[in-house]
Amino acid sequence: MKAILIPVKEFHEAKKRLAPHFSPADRAALAEAMCEDFFSVVAATCCADRIFVITKEPGALSRARARGWETIVESHQTSESKSVDAGSRYCAEQGVRALLRLPIDLPLVEPRDIEAVFEQLDVAPSVVMVPSSDGTGTNALLRSPAILFPSYFGPNSFPRHLAEAKGCGARTRVFRNPRLELDIDELEDLRRLSNRLRPGSATARWLIERDVDLGAPRASAAGS
Repeated sequence: MKAILIPVKEFHEAKKRLAPHFSPADRAALAEAMCEDFFSVVAATCCADRIFVITKEPGALSRARARGWETIVESHQTSESKSVDAGSRYCAEQGVRALLRLPIDLPLVEPRDIEAVFEQLDVAPSVVMVPSSDGTGTNALLRSPAILFPSYFGPNSFPRHLAEAKGCGARTRVFRNPRLELDIDELEDLRRLSNRLRPGSATARWLIERDVDLGAPRASAAGS
């Protein structure tokens, strides 16, 4: 059985690295917009038998239930890694053998990108990893079995996950995908994607409604 696990931080706690540029209410609205957009993309995929959302955010829980997805309700949130590992254990108990963790802040992702990750999966034990655009973070992590090794989301998670995968003898593939690799953490990320968002998407509306002057993106550093 293949499944997708989506951890969702409480909207008012999300995107704190954007705090110098946007109010708490605006950042919460951005998180909600990205959640709406990402759920729509996942709903259009045909690669998973089940979809799980782990969160304590009421807005995410209601959206997931409206789509008929399974929800894992958290009483508190300590870190994304702890949320994903708790969700992974639950999914494994439900018979899930291959589990793909995806975050909601992937505004350019399309259904075919998610489907392509599953297409890379080898026989267990195996791992498919999609790094962030700077190569340090882990934007998609597909593990079979679902609890193959612990999660280390956060700074420099990609090399840590890669080491864990190799350490447990898993068949490991690093899958590069430009839409999966671009997430939103900094103002520069908004600059990079502002002209590439799907017209009419909730995230595009968020930008338009705030009349955000993003300016021109800075040139990428050599070797990044």
